[in-house]
Amino acid sequence: MLKIPLLSIVAAVVVLAQPPEARPSFEEFEVATILPTAPAWTGGRFIRMQSANRLVARNHALKTLIAAAYNLSPKAITGGPPWEDSDRYDILAKTPGDVRPNLEEQMTMLRKLLSERFKLTFHREPKELSIYTLSIGKNGPKLRESAATANPSPAGPSPLIFIVSPQIVELPAHNASMDELASVLQRSALDRPVLDKTGLAGRYDFDLEWTPDETQFGGALGKPANPDGSTVPGLFAALQQQLGLRLESKKGPVELLVIDGIGRPTEN
Repeated sequence: MLKIPLLSIVAAVVVLAQPPEARPSFEEFEVATILPTAPAWTGGRFIRMQSANRLVARNHALKTLIAAAYNLSPKAITGGPPWEDSDRYDILAKTPGDVRPNLEEQMTMLRKLLSERFKLTFHREPKELSIYTLSIGKNGPKLRESAATANPSPAGPSPLIFIVSPQIVELPAHNASMDELASVLQRSALDRPVLDKTGLAGRYDFDLEWTPDETQFGGALGKPANPDGSTVPGLFAALQQQLGLRLESKKGPVELLVIDGIGRPTEN
């Protein structure tokens, strides 16, 4: 009979009993560098985690940073100086610990940075604005339930990120909710707030592809060279054909973020 030393058994039990790594509080970045975007930058605009503890934002106006941090359409942000739309910044930030923060934790730290480094103060005001509502199309949704729902990542679902060119925009989604789809459309692609009215509470995998027009992404893409000859539909038709969803223009109540005070970033 094979005899295993008692010390080996105890050591194995100790290893197995170790608790999982604790998540930091993610209240603020450990360190953050804010620089003007280089004039020659051609890599678009994004905010993403480039490693487990490194967040990078590129080519952002202050207004689009506020929109991301507070999950708003830029149209729902008012007040502030003209440069909040024109000046562009890059942010390189280190997050606490070695655990990757989820999207809400990333935005919590970004809100703290806006408050401390840009001296952002604001209040809220209700107002009726032109909005879009996202709802289910007449033939029902065409969405695949995500397999990741049964085994979610501790860091949460991957954020929705556009792959953008002047001719085609792609939005590959994995384990995404309809509220997250509405949020990313209002923050980046469209010129007004988007409200999720689908009533769908699940998480889905889908691929959305459309031909953009000059009103989308703040006009940064311009007018497509040959929109009439494209075989890829515009956004409204693509949502209906590819996802079974409908985007409608309406009027509705919106909570405005009204800037009371703001300044160019303090030194790194």
